[in-house]
Amino acid sequence: MRRLTRPDLDALPNYVPGRNVPGAIKLASNEVPYGPLPGVVEAITDAAAGIHRYPDMGVVALRQELAARYGVDPDRVATGCGSVALAEHLARVTCLPGDEMVFSWRSFEAYPIIAAVATAHGVKVANTAEHAHDLSAMADAITERTRLVMVCNPNNPTGTAIRRAELDALLDRVPGDVLVVLDEAYREFVTDDRVPDGLTTYGDRPNVVVLRTLSKAWGLAGLRIGFLVATPEVAGAVRKVVTPFSTSSAAQAAALAALRATDEMRRRADLVVGERERVLPAIRKLRPDVPETQANFIWLPLGNGAADFAAACEAAGVIVRAFQGDGVRVTIGTRDENDAFLAAAESALT
Repeated sequence: MRRLTRPDLDALPNYVPGRNVPGAIKLASNEVPYGPLPGVVEAITDAAAGIHRYPDMGVVALRQELAARYGVDPDRVATGCGSVALAEHLARVTCLPGDEMVFSWRSFEAYPIIAAVATAHGVKVANTAEHAHDLSAMADAITERTRLVMVCNPNNPTGTAIRRAELDALLDRVPGDVLVVLDEAYREFVTDDRVPDGLTTYGDRPNVVVLRTLSKAWGLAGLRIGFLVATPEVAGAVRKVVTPFSTSSAAQAAALAALRATDEMRRRADLVVGERERVLPAIRKLRPDVPETQANFIWLPLGNGAADFAAACEAAGVIVRAFQGDGVRVTIGTRDENDAFLAAAESALT
């Protein structure tokens, strides 16, 4: 008998979320630890009274707010169930069976899943020895079948960031009919002014799409809402394939409320950055090879020791995210949470 599902999916890895362990400190998912922004809970509560009605499928109010904030026309904005869903939609509107999607590896673990589901071939380009994108090698990997190039900046899970000169060089080599997706989920935590803001620096390039999310610095991880800025043609194509009504009324209301709390978001992001700058030199005393990070997490390149280190941290009541064979990603939490991690790391590494 013919199978009921696609046989190629047998080899597809499952997306692995950060684990929750009751009573433990969770530093395994790149969430902010400070709760919803002011006004968000109230907005969700108000929206709950209308959940018997469908949400605005066009997400008009939020798209207009985002367009005004970032200085673009609303027809260049599309929203979705987090930036990862928008990456999926971009693959769907660009790739046919056998086309290629190029990305760095290790990078965001959803990329190979997205490629496979879109029946595209995921082309993995090895990171540099410094755990960063090798943009020259990525450009070399582009062929006539390439439709998408994913650039995660800062990179998840390594935290490394690409500076403007490097990105300029890549974009100069990418053909105009290949879409370059700048995945900037952690943009609000970037403090290095040499790391470009994709919207302001490359927004005029027709083959560049910028992805952002409200799940990280904006504190809406539980509602899953992201957005992209692209040409009207690309953004319109994405809006065609988005699952109807997938941006819920609660998510739309919460996003609008969060965007009104920009100053508080910035204050909290600065707290995360301050802790990042404290934790990084402390962990480097134990592992000097921990790379620089511009995200809200750090990367320990522990290779085959990743799982053992994560288990040792869990035994100490701290949950981190292991990528066995590569390393461990640790989210920056509160000062007390970070101190607990550093104590666990010292015990595990010395």
